[in-house]
Amino acid sequence: MERPDHRPVVVILGGGFAGAATAFHLARNGPPGAAEIVVVEPRPTIGPGLAYSTDDPVHRINVPATRMTLVADDPGHFAAWLAKVPVPADATTARGDVYPAREVFGRYVASELAPFLASGAVRHLRCRAAAVSLADGGYRVELSSGEDIAADIVVLAMSHPAPALPRPIRALAGSARLVADPYDNARIAAIGAEERVLVVGTGLTAADVIASLAARGHRGHVVALSRHGLRSRGQDRQRLPSLADFAADPEVTARGLLLRIRAAVAADAAAGRDWHSALGTVRAQGREIWAALPQEERGRIVRHLRRFWDVHRYRVAPQIEAVLDAAIAAGRLEITAARLAAAREDGDGITVAYRLRADGQLRESRFDRVVVTTGPDHGAVLDTNPVLRSFAAAGLVRADPNGLGLLVADLFRAVDDHGRASSSLFVAGPLARGAVGELMGAPEVACHAEEVAEAIRRRVATPSAETRRTGANRAAAHQSSVRR
Repeated sequence: MERPDHRPVVVILGGGFAGAATAFHLARNGPPGAAEIVVVEPRPTIGPGLAYSTDDPVHRINVPATRMTLVADDPGHFAAWLAKVPVPADATTARGDVYPAREVFGRYVASELAPFLASGAVRHLRCRAAAVSLADGGYRVELSSGEDIAADIVVLAMSHPAPALPRPIRALAGSARLVADPYDNARIAAIGAEERVLVVGTGLTAADVIASLAARGHRGHVVALSRHGLRSRGQDRQRLPSLADFAADPEVTARGLLLRIRAAVAADAAAGRDWHSALGTVRAQGREIWAALPQEERGRIVRHLRRFWDVHRYRVAPQIEAVLDAAIAAGRLEITAARLAAAREDGDGITVAYRLRADGQLRESRFDRVVVTTGPDHGAVLDTNPVLRSFAAAGLVRADPNGLGLLVADLFRAVDDHGRASSSLFVAGPLARGAVGELMGAPEVACHAEEVAEAIRRRVATPSAETRRTGANRAAAHQSSVRR
């Protein structure tokens, strides 16, 4: 590709919400034309990604539309857009909150980015990145098309790796009865109406799967199993602020934080507030809370408290909660606290052995299908993602010590094998949550992406001496890179 100038090239790997938000803010906050912005994403549209591209209308956003946004300082941005498009009546609750299908939020993100794609301010390469290496003072990104592109700055915006198969059921890998990808709506739709189903996991993804089955008229028995049997909670009905402030004199131990949260819940209850108030404040002050904790204490939270945080933090939409409650009341859904022990398949189905948490008894049950909903396997991302594996092989990235993605400094700068924070390799979105703490919800990801974009904008505006020295080499390298 011929380059008419020496503009720096910013390559964003991943065009889901994190990558799209980074590109959006980088193009929106300019200055116009200061950098060439390229998003590498195999899907036809930038923005929806895995989370917001589902075609199942049952899959809803998990918070009211008024709390979802692409622009951190404008919480009503999505709600204003939503008011201009048709929304099914069942998306609105009795109290007036709107929980549209997730694909609607994906369309919103894509529509906000569309003008920048049309103007050429952002370019979409519809392919995958295969590997990345250092070259000419920057990076060479090898693409699945067989071409490559030279980059001055790279943003790692991959968000959600596939769930890992729990060890006791790995023998089922490749079985037609095993649904290893819970986002494969076609496989979920193929489950028979009378089939017995084991759902491994009891969080948000499990709720989506169960709701999808119910919407298709599934009548068979469903067992949702996890070690603690903790089900994602519902949304708050009061929305009263907590009396607590966790950012003031923050705790430095996991135990101290737990005790402080429990005390805040009790104090709020005495004042007529429910637990949502305190947990909402923990979420809002997540960065300050996490930043005060030493790495060892963060590890204790991940090992011992994360499962409890997840079910209180990642709540289901009221419509989904109603489906789960009805299924439990009808005896079609059983939430079980147990540990998987083994699984075997024969001609009649899959027999799964699991040890009950309550009394330690080993139980065996036969199922027609097993669906894995254990969540993204961020801890193994350097092994499962070929691009990140190439970065790791070059010593440019390291895994977060607590299995939360990548090790980053200053909230978004990748850290190499020597402990140095990069000035040209950034991490946007959930892969940076080991440093940020609370970084899975759309509002937090949007804010983080905006910060990454601002850091890149400053970097482009004041290039380093090394960047200036290698500018000519970078331009020459780009001439032989991927064609338009």
